[in-house]
Amino acid sequence: MRLDHFRGFVAYWEIPAGEPTAVHGQWMPGPGMALFDALRNELGELPLIAEDLGFITEEVHELRNAIGLPGMRILQFGFAQNDSPHLPHRYDPRTVVYTGTHDNDTARGWYASASHEEREVASAYLGCDGESVASCLIRAAYTSVAETSIVPVQDVLDLGSDARMNRPGATHGNWTWRVLPGALTREHAGKLRRLAEITGRV
Repeated sequence: MRLDHFRGFVAYWEIPAGEPTAVHGQWMPGPGMALFDALRNELGELPLIAEDLGFITEEVHELRNAIGLPGMRILQFGFAQNDSPHLPHRYDPRTVVYTGTHDNDTARGWYASASHEEREVASAYLGCDGESVASCLIRAAYTSVAETSIVPVQDVLDLGSDARMNRPGATHGNWTWRVLPGALTREHAGKLRRLAEITGRV
C-alpha cells in the first residue's frame, strides 16, 4: 500500500476551515514514528511504500529510513537534469521505481511533449529513440537495483497521451481510461516474464 504525501507524517500544512485558499496556514507536526509503532504493535509488519516525491526535508528521509520503508522514484522525472536521483544509477535498493504513475502522462506521451534537452538526455541514457521509449523505460526499471518495479499498463501497451489516466488540477475527464478486452496478449506477458527472469524479478 502506498502512503501518498508521506511528508505529512512528519509535518503537514494546516489551513483554517474558513480560508478560501491555502495561503494562510502553518506547518504542524505530524504523528511521526508513534503512529507506525502503534500500527506494528497491533498489526505486525505492513507492506508499505512511502510516496516521498516533491520537496522533501531531511526529517522526512529520516522517518522513512527509521520505519524501513522504500521510497519512490519516477523514471520520467530523471531526464530534466544530469545525475538525477530518479535515474537508476542513483537508486538505493530500498526503492520502488515507476516508469510513471497515474498522475503522469504515458511514456510515449511524456516523450512527445518533453523538451529537446530532456529527449536528448533520455536518448543518451536509455540508448533508444522516441519510438521505443516505453520499452526502454520498462527495461530501465526492471534492470535497476530497486526492490520493486511498477509499470502502468498503458506503457506495457505503448499507448500515447489519449490513454493518460489523470491530469492533476483538471476537474473533468480523469479516471475514464479503461484497458480494452484482448489488448493484453500472451506476447506482452512473455516479454515481461522474460525480462523479469533475466533481472531476477520472478
